[in-house]
Amino acid sequence: MYTLYWSKGTASMVCHALLNEIGVPYKMVEIDQDKNEHKSPEYLKINPNGRVPALSEDGRIMYESAAIVLHLCESHPASGLMPTVGSPTRPAFLQWLFFLTNTVQETLMHWWRPENFLDDDEQRKALVAIAERRLARMWQQLDGALGNGGPYLLGGRVSAVDLFLVMLARWSRNTKKPARSFPRIGRLMELVEARPAYRRMMTDEGLA
Repeated sequence: MYTLYWSKGTASMVCHALLNEIGVPYKMVEIDQDKNEHKSPEYLKINPNGRVPALSEDGRIMYESAAIVLHLCESHPASGLMPTVGSPTRPAFLQWLFFLTNTVQETLMHWWRPENFLDDDEQRKALVAIAERRLARMWQQLDGALGNGGPYLLGGRVSAVDLFLVMLARWSRNTKKPARSFPRIGRLMELVEARPAYRRMMTDEGLA
């Protein structure tokens, strides 16, 4: 039995959708960040970084969304959401997963939470502007990759990296050039958002 510690609209989205895709039983424990529950002593015992998501599997705890994605895919290979070892598409899967979490997600954090990085207001504004320019280049790169055999990042079949990309793309919706404005990313978002597992996640989390 899995337990997912989550907050609305955060990086727990991809883990939640993936659990639905896999079709395993799980429980949800909401961590209300508006009430600062992610910084509570109780939650810090689960994730000492004070961030969501975290996943409990029979009492064993792990955190970091990309790590959870890898673990779930490896634990449930029949889901087909990650290429197996030796598959010709596995290197691309790992490349995109780490690019998304290490580069795109980090840049989105600069845009969303500049106060976590800088104290000066003018410096924060500059960081947000830089992040927007960097994100536009990243979306262009991803849009081009989707044109090389798409409509998914690995070609004709959906994988967990597509779920991760759609989550991050949604986070960019209020930037000057959101990911959805790039045609192939927009098409990918439509395809993933139409999946029952993704729709169920959105409904359960109360997201539009």
